[in-house]
Formats: sequence, structure tokens, C-alpha cells
Amino acid sequence: MGYCIIIPAYNAARTLPAVVREVLGLGMPCLVVDDGSTDGTSATVEGLGVHLLRHDGNRGKGAALRTGFEWALAHGYSGVVTLDADGQHDPTAIPLLAATARERNVDILIASRDTQFREMAGLRSVWNRFGVWCMRKRTGFTITDSQSGFRWYSARLLKGVSLEASGYQLEMEILMKAWRGGFTIDSLPVAARVADGRATSHFRPVRDTWNICMTFLRHM
Repeated sequence: MGYCIIIPAYNAARTLPAVVREVLGLGMPCLVVDDGSTDGTSATVEGLGVHLLRHDGNRGKGAALRTGFEWALAHGYSGVVTLDADGQHDPTAIPLLAATARERNVDILIASRDTQFREMAGLRSVWNRFGVWCMRKRTGFTITDSQSGFRWYSARLLKGVSLEASGYQLEMEILMKAWRGGFTIDSLPVAARVADGRATSHFRPVRDTWNICMTFLRHM
């Protein structure tokens, strides 16, 4: 089969419907994983033709992604594209991301926001730059954005790595395990619609940045 879109969502009732409508307008299957939202997030997309899974409670973005990956593999998709529910990413770039991943035959293709790092504030900007430098030095992959949630993952990769993290650090865990497993990683310049998404993100700058750093060191 082709690929599907996975959107992890937590308390995203205000932004999720527009994202879903835009994705579905591209004619692609879309799965929303509601990670225990308390604001009626699921209800805002019911009836739109989207596949919907719900966690009973908030488990974290990584747990929502793992649920989505399991669903995609069970339904026979050859790959997935992930993007956030808050409208930061540009869904119109999905076909380009998927097509480029297939042309380059890579297992992970990251939609890179490297030209926008200067627009990010505080630890987001610092960690993105530092994370890219660390990944390049340790793995040799010439990626330009280590934390973008807008990504292509091949089914081959998702079947070949065992993921454990439940929070934002899963996106670092999968990069490190892909590198150790001999999978391929690359990036593609794709500008975000909102470079600094602090207003809509549930990312906790200090705690989550620390967890990401520790994940990198653990698998280094």
C-alpha cells in the first residue's frame, strides 16, 4: 500500500480540524491519535473521514506516535508522514516529502526548519543548533534539523527498531536507533508556517530538552 499521515494530538480542539481538512484535501489516509485530551479534541474531527484512535489518559507525544506506528504497520502501509496538530507544519509539503524520501530511498526524511532557527526563542533555538551539530559529529548524517516533528518514516524502519520513549524524546530515540541499525536518515528544507510555536505547543523547554539530551547520550 501507499503511505498514511499520522497526527498525534493533545488538547488541540482549536487547531486540529483545519490541519485534518487540509491533509484530507490531498487525498491521503489520515490517522489522528488523541492522547487523552480533555477539551473535546476527538469530537472536532469526527465525521471528517479521518481514522481516530484515543488514549484513555495523556501518555505523551511519543506514546501517541507509537500507537500510530503500530496502526500503520497493521494496515500494511509502506511508510508514514507525521506532523503536529497545532498547525505549525505545512501539509501541502507532504507529497514532496514522501516523494523525495522514496527517490532518495531513505528511511527517515526530516522536514528541516534550519533557515528559521533564528526565529525560535530560548532553549528551542539553542538545542536545535546544538542537536544538529551533535548528530553530525556522532553519526555522520548531514541532517539540518534534529527535532522537527514533520517527518517521513519507512515501514522497514518502523518494523526494524523497538521504541520505548513516551515523550518528545522519542523523536531523538528513533534517530539514534535508526543510525545504530544501519538505516538511512536525511533532511529536506521545508519552512514551517510558524517557526516558534510556543503558543500552541505542549513542549516543556527545560524538562523535555533535558530528556532529549539524555536520550542522545544514552544511545551514543
